[in-house]
Amino acid sequence: MTIHILDDVTVDKIAAGEVVERPASVIKELVENSIDAQADKIEIEIMAGGTSFMRVTDNGIGMDNKNARLCILRHATSKIQQVDDLMKINTLGFRGEALPSIAAVSRFCLMTRPQDADLGTVIKVNGGRTDEIEDVGCNIGTTIKVEDLFFNVPARKKFLKTTTTEANKINDFIIKLAFSKPHIAFKLINNNKMTITTPGNNSLYDAIECIYGAKVSEELLPVEYIDEDIKITGFITKPAIIRSSRSWQTLIVNGRIITSRVIYKAIDNAYHSLLPKSGYPFVVLNIELDKRTIDINVHPQKAEVKFEDESRLFKAVYTAILEAIKPSNNQQLSDFAVPIADKALHIEEKPSIPPKITPKQTPLFTANHSTSSEFSSKPKQSMQDFHKAQEILHPSITTSTKENTFNQVKEDKASFDFSAEPDNNTPQMKSNSCEVDVKEASNLIPIGQIDACFIVAQGPNGGMYIIDQHAAHERILYDKFAKQTDKIAVQPLLVHLFLDVGSQEIDLVEKYQQTLYELGFNVELAGQNQIRLKEIPADIKESDAEPIFREILHSLMQLHAPTPQEIRHSCLAMTACKAAIKAGDILNITQMKIILNELAHTTLPYTCPHGRPTIIKFSTYDLEKMFKRVQ
Repeated sequence: MTIHILDDVTVDKIAAGEVVERPASVIKELVENSIDAQADKIEIEIMAGGTSFMRVTDNGIGMDNKNARLCILRHATSKIQQVDDLMKINTLGFRGEALPSIAAVSRFCLMTRPQDADLGTVIKVNGGRTDEIEDVGCNIGTTIKVEDLFFNVPARKKFLKTTTTEANKINDFIIKLAFSKPHIAFKLINNNKMTITTPGNNSLYDAIECIYGAKVSEELLPVEYIDEDIKITGFITKPAIIRSSRSWQTLIVNGRIITSRVIYKAIDNAYHSLLPKSGYPFVVLNIELDKRTIDINVHPQKAEVKFEDESRLFKAVYTAILEAIKPSNNQQLSDFAVPIADKALHIEEKPSIPPKITPKQTPLFTANHSTSSEFSSKPKQSMQDFHKAQEILHPSITTSTKENTFNQVKEDKASFDFSAEPDNNTPQMKSNSCEVDVKEASNLIPIGQIDACFIVAQGPNGGMYIIDQHAAHERILYDKFAKQTDKIAVQPLLVHLFLDVGSQEIDLVEKYQQTLYELGFNVELAGQNQIRLKEIPADIKESDAEPIFREILHSLMQLHAPTPQEIRHSCLAMTACKAAIKAGDILNITQMKIILNELAHTTLPYTCPHGRPTIIKFSTYDLEKMFKRVQ
């Protein structure tokens, strides 16, 4: 075996393989250099997905002839000088490998000029060999052209995807970069067509609107969280607006776009039970940390970083997202509906702007006096319907309890809350009679029922809403159970249930017996492979007790080392699902009204606890388009 030193050309090609994976890698390095050069206008142009031509032009500080010659040499950089500088990096680049690596596998041309120079410098490199260096007239800043990428490395070139796929990779990166640097005006030209342009006015909201349009921007929820040396800002969307991948989730740490399993996990946990398993919400998070607590020098592309305290970061992101997705007091139920239009985004094509509500106005609901006359002309019948509705919606509440509640409300002339568990934080509407409150308590007007499964309602400003009665009631019951911080109301079983179970279920029951008890399931071991169920939540039927508890055990077995929070969610979600009204249950208008009212009072009315939408919206524009009344 003979050991020898590799020549420079081979070394450069090996290094290029680590830095330059595809055209998007080239664009990343070149644009990040433009940002480090203090540019506030950056234009990117590509042809054939970047495989044949790429150009990046900026108005940054530029380089003189001496520095231009040095920048194409390996490990030549202006970003750091010594190893200690790695702990306090303020720039996106610092390795000094990008330009020589790119030049080694392409036909490379650099043109640059600083502000104080009359002429600029042009350098042409062909596959790592410098062909030309001369003075030239050019604008202030830097322009780099990269042509015929991988022309001298055919093995690498054959692994590239289609030109459309490569162009999409570049497009996605520029979008993320525009979100991370909203003060910079970006332009992306793909095959002579302008595909991305941002204003560069330092407004993240405006950048999002320019790229994704009003469909997304009007559904944004601001994120703001500060805890000592952690600051998190940005935007997320309501759970109804999702995509099937994380492609539109952008994580920015100290100005650098990264990927992080810890942060993604925190986002998923915060949205837990609000999304289908295949859905990801739009997220742009700008996280500012102490530079000494992160290490970005762990990967050539600098896309992955190491955090000193991952658990603290996880908690911060989780808390920030959770606070942002909680509906504010002045939001209406109609604001939570999933509009019908773009299937990929689940957002409407021509969204309407919801009415603004000032603090002095009655929050949460819009009174509408055009409700069916059933509520005013037949008050006795309405109250009979109300009691029947409560028997369906809350089977654990006795008739006498309902009568006493109504009489007390009538005597006090106070507002009547239809939820079994009143929310003291929700502003109440004052009225002189229960009937008026029934009429005014919700901003949606129920019209009827389809297939004994879906409620059809009209919005206060027009449009049609379809509500899944089971999913809506499931959310109502889940919130009711979740508000009960003490032990949930139970019903003892006259005849205890003895269940034959396996060793894994025995271990779960033994380990989480107290947690299950607090959730309404009084269960104990009754033998080597048997358990005894003595009490169940009051809202479920005795006949459903065994299958419900077995399903809970099955769902817990799917979790790896379930936390008390996961156990609580699983039990509450299963109990709510089994106790909720089902498809096939016939409802009258009063019962529908109660469901809509209670759904509006829940903390997260977007979805059921399992992530399915509860309400879908057809705007007036959608209906007109379906019937060809508009183009």
